[in-house]
Amino acid sequence: MSVIYLLLIISLLIGLLFLGLFLWSVRNGQYEDDYTPSIRILFDE
Repeated sequence: MSVIYLLLIISLLIGLLFLGLFLWSVRNGQYEDDYTPSIRILFDE
């Protein structure tokens, strides 16, 4: 039974870590330009 509690705590910590990383990337502007990558292939240099 103690293994279940340990796995639950570890999974919650990993989930919080990924949530924190996602919020950090949103605040740093990683998801602001969603138009340019879709038309970048159309520009022939």
